[in-house]
Amino acid sequence: MTKTWSILRLAMAALILAAVVTEFGNAMSTVPAEGSSTATVLVNFFSYFTIQSNLFALAALVVGAFWALTRPGPEPVWIAVLLAAATTFMTITGLVYNLLLRGIALAATPWANEVLHLIGPIFLILDLFFAPPRRRLPWRTVGVVIAWPILWVVYTLLRGENVVSPLTGEGWWYPYPFLNPHVQDGYLVVSFYVAGIAAAFTLVAWGVVAVGRRRDVPEPVAAVSLGDTP
Repeated sequence: MTKTWSILRLAMAALILAAVVTEFGNAMSTVPAEGSSTATVLVNFFSYFTIQSNLFALAALVVGAFWALTRPGPEPVWIAVLLAAATTFMTITGLVYNLLLRGIALAATPWANEVLHLIGPIFLILDLFFAPPRRRLPWRTVGVVIAWPILWVVYTLLRGENVVSPLTGEGWWYPYPFLNPHVQDGYLVVSFYVAGIAAAFTLVAWGVVAVGRRRDVPEPVAAVSLGDTP
């Protein structure tokens, strides 16, 4: 099963890579509005949490697969944490897009959009439940996992007012409308969205770690000979 699932992980990683590259090409074909630049288009592309979560997933699937194929025993802690983070991020990406964003904007390349927002997240959830068990992680891993999205929100809100939108020429740019104070009538509404998403990240990260702990294969207990008893 380990070999089969590793091959599935590599296949999914290849599909995610193809989707990211396709969407990158779409983004870089944008002709920036006056006051913006191609460099802004480039930075904006990698500022989408969807892209970041899929790059996390790509890295986690590749290193997890190669470790399983080449090394016996459980993966090292850093790979287990990377897998937990990728699963959390992709789950939130799928939930937010399909509950809040689907239908708001037409996708330039529908198949790539579905891979990044639906197929990839579903695969990572299946990987959590059906792949060979991951290394047991401590509960403090939840804090490690949610640190990245917290930093991303801070970065997004600080940068947003200092970027000229390449598409509209407006003096601000936010990757998602629920983080845009100009769309949400101020930062108060944005703060409610941020609080809700933070709670969702924490809950999903807790669930990912909990499932991993329940599916963990316990270490074999060494047999004790009669001669070892006092």
